[in-house]
Amino acid sequence: MCAMRSKNEVMTQLLEFAKNEANVRAVILNGSRVNPNAPKDIFQDYDVVFSVTDPKYYLDHQDWIQPFGDLVILQQNDFTIGGKDAYIFLMQFKDGIRIDLSFHPIECIAETIQADSLTKVLLDKDHRIEPLSPPDDSSHFVKQPTRKEFDEIMNEAWWIQTYVAKGIWRDEYSLARYTHDVILQECVVKLLSWYVGMQHDWKVNVGKCGKWLKRYLPGDIYNEFAATFSGTSYDEIWSALFNAGKLIRKIGMDVAQSLHYTYPLQEDVNVTEYLKKVKALRKDAIEFK
Repeated sequence: MCAMRSKNEVMTQLLEFAKNEANVRAVILNGSRVNPNAPKDIFQDYDVVFSVTDPKYYLDHQDWIQPFGDLVILQQNDFTIGGKDAYIFLMQFKDGIRIDLSFHPIECIAETIQADSLTKVLLDKDHRIEPLSPPDDSSHFVKQPTRKEFDEIMNEAWWIQTYVAKGIWRDEYSLARYTHDVILQECVVKLLSWYVGMQHDWKVNVGKCGKWLKRYLPGDIYNEFAATFSGTSYDEIWSALFNAGKLIRKIGMDVAQSLHYTYPLQEDVNVTEYLKKVKALRKDAIEFK
């Protein structure tokens, strides 16, 4: 089993590659490796951008990957920046190192720099880049929702619960799980993110998918959040569903009051009563009563 490369070894590989490639004009590091608030551990990615004269060359000639190590798996995606084609290679190596390496057109260097406040310039061959402020995660701060955004999330949070209930009653397990575990939970995470945001004057980053919510939520609320995740049985899904409703009500009312928005109390009451009726409904029912 190969030993994991050190940070210095990885950075040396990346920079030596860039220096020896005339096509590469600048190297930018972003993501958790330049985020002072991100936890440091062995699973931190290397999020790197190469600003190059011909991005597509690295798509068409992928032999450049091999010197970086033995791959576990690679995912390659296309996107645009500044209206021009760009490419990213997400690379998990067998020694545990993960490198997400993007190739951006050099003429879009301004857009590359502006895209993320977590940006550190490692190489600038042509001296195109003005001095930058120290990296911070301000571009990842939780944004205060507009009234429309709040209303839409609250509506979705209650609406989707009817799908979960229907999926359980019909014994459509995958539908019940997806609507609960994905759609409903995204609403819950969004609400909790807003709750944390307003506690920190909207200057806080809770991480992708709310992965750092535990840092900022009071212990009792975090435990209530954990109780919205279910086990495998329908009884456990029902329990988690009602727990989600209680948390949505508590946090939704708090956020609404803080932002001077209106909490949809009637939707809350109507859906909660509907869920109780579905839960009590016989499996051979031919009427909803």
